[in-house]
Amino acid sequence: MTTARRDTYTPETLLSVAVQVFIERGYDGTSMEHLSKAAGISKSSIYHHVTGKEELLRRAVSRALDELFGILDEEHARVGPAAGRLEYVVRRMVEVLMAELPYVTLLLRVRGNTGTERWALERRREFDHRVAELLRAAAAEGDVRADVEVRLATRLVFGMINSIVEWYRPDGPDGRGGAGEREVVDAVARLVFGGLRKAS
Repeated sequence: MTTARRDTYTPETLLSVAVQVFIERGYDGTSMEHLSKAAGISKSSIYHHVTGKEELLRRAVSRALDELFGILDEEHARVGPAAGRLEYVVRRMVEVLMAELPYVTLLLRVRGNTGTERWALERRREFDHRVAELLRAAAAEGDVRADVEVRLATRLVFGMINSIVEWYRPDGPDGRGGAGEREVVDAVARLVFGGLRKAS
């Protein structure tokens, strides 16, 4: 379990430690006692900065959601043919997932047991719908296959991307280096768009 040194404690290190503990123990299985021990600080020190563990959860999943929604505001996600925008969004989703791996992992594990979790699930659904709209637009423009139902294709694409949190480690499973970020991004794009694009 990650432990922050007392003399380097900041709200950001507290959030980082909380995310790791939530992932290891599950949000419901984590107490403020668990968080204070992992952070190496007293519970009262935690309460000095947050109202409780749900605020930490909200900050963590907000970080992941803000990064994902930020993709949709980038120029390449807004301008040009829908298929090109969709490919850009898919590539950026993989990049964000790997850059914010613990935060996205936590986001993907929320189950809707609290108000914050329900809010996060609703925001995830909104993001999924925005990406599905891009896929629908690309099909309408004739650049992707029309014989695969949009909702099914969207779920399959998200399933592939989201599964990365289960196996990707920046330094590889044995600490000797794994697939590089660019390699993973390119592989996902090739697999997704090799199957989605209409044959020439």
